Amino acid sequence: MTQPVTIIMIEDDEGHARLIERNIRRSGVNNEIVAFPNGTDAMQHLFGADGSGLVQKGNALLILLDLNLPDMSGIDILRQIKENKYLKASPVVVLTTTDDSQEIKRCYELGCNVYITKPVNYENFANAIRQLGLFFSVIQVPPAAP
Repeated sequence: MTQPVTIIMIEDDEGHARLIERNIRRSGVNNEIVAFPNGTDAMQHLFGADGSGLVQKGNALLILLDLNLPDMSGIDILRQIKENKYLKASPVVVLTTTDDSQEIKRCYELGCNVYITKPVNYENFANAIRQLGLFFSVIQVPPAAP
């Protein structure tokens, strides 16, 4: 039996977070979505009280990560996830307004699996998220390291 995948959404813009969740649901994805409005709360959840990430052992996670957070850099979060033995296999989808080619390159070098620039237009953004939801419905996600 495969482990159900939990989607971890790290997004500080409440409107974007609602739009993302609504359009993921519209694409037929019913997985649990755990939303965090800042990096600090997300890191606490992902890495646990001891900071080791052991709390996620055996969990299948897919992480949606905004880079522009109020309290910390999404790049730093990405780096810590990909350096952690329990979390590094979890797919990370960077979903941000930044379309700087150097930043995109840096995210891929750090191990992000997909980099998506949020379209400014509402309809285009909603459509992009629905397509992302369809992608989520077919990908395989490994559980965190034993």
